[in-house]
Amino acid sequence: MTTRKPILASATALLALLALTGSVARGQAPDPLPSWAEGPAKAAIVRFVQHVTQPGGAKYVRPEERIATFDQDGTLWSEQPVAQLEFVTYRIKQLAPQHPEWKNQQPYKALLEGDNSFLVNDLTHNHGKALMELVLATHTGMSIEDFNRSVREFLHASRHPRYNKKYTETIYQPMLELLRYLRANGFQTYICSGGGVDFMRVFAEETYGIVPEHVIGSFAMNTFKQVNGKWTIIKDKTNLFINDGLTKPVGIDQQIGRIPIFVAGNIRTGGDIGQLTYSQTHRLPNFQLLINHDDKLREFAYSEKDNASLKAAKKGSWQVVSMKKDWKTIFPFGEKAD
Repeated sequence: MTTRKPILASATALLALLALTGSVARGQAPDPLPSWAEGPAKAAIVRFVQHVTQPGGAKYVRPEERIATFDQDGTLWSEQPVAQLEFVTYRIKQLAPQHPEWKNQQPYKALLEGDNSFLVNDLTHNHGKALMELVLATHTGMSIEDFNRSVREFLHASRHPRYNKKYTETIYQPMLELLRYLRANGFQTYICSGGGVDFMRVFAEETYGIVPEHVIGSFAMNTFKQVNGKWTIIKDKTNLFINDGLTKPVGIDQQIGRIPIFVAGNIRTGGDIGQLTYSQTHRLPNFQLLINHDDKLREFAYSEKDNASLKAAKKGSWQVVSMKKDWKTIFPFGEKAD
């Protein structure tokens, strides 16, 4: 009898714990999306997942065809400011001592002096050519190992100017739950972003649980060469492919070879309309999720001048998510709604 007491005590403790969590008392599974408010958006997601994973059901989709793609900036983490552009500034300042001519040479001069108006004007009137010069100066001409190291150093040393958190901590808790929920139901999850593919691959697996081979982004054709007797991949600048807007479906097709049945993007530039529309061309059941940044207190509130994304959502019957109404918590570090 005495040998059974510890076992009995452990069993009693376990039952008490389960009762406290409600899983025994209510006979219900834990909520897979606890940071999502009860409402149309959450209900639509759960309903879609249940339909496509029900064997024998009219909307059943085989696991190998359960492809989900997610934009990153503004969809998986905060895009105010854009972390990769902050990395550009970080690298230019690091490299400046080796390039004294930059003090009097645009666009480097503007960036070193904190003249944001120069780059804003460049984006507006010059199609971002100056910004592209800065990107090439900080992203090419080095081994992939050195580039990855500089990205990790930046992510460790830098903080978001509003939240004073690492950029990898300004990820959206509801979207992390959604990624896990989809994978638990046989989905393969991918990032499909305008950001640099090598930049995102450094942290995607640790931050989102998305493996490097499931990251689709902008890239140039790298080279494999011998440097100081060692063969290595060198980041180059030829055959540049910008994965944004209508090129996102091309990037998806090139890397996956399947049309995603679940796509998530956000409003800001209209850059996700392409991949959201692409998913609707699928013969299989499909779902489009559009994040609306409408919470200026906990995150940011911004829109598009032409409301192109919201207009496309209305036309395509996409599910629009209000950060203010549909997310009880935005970040893992808190910021709960009242």
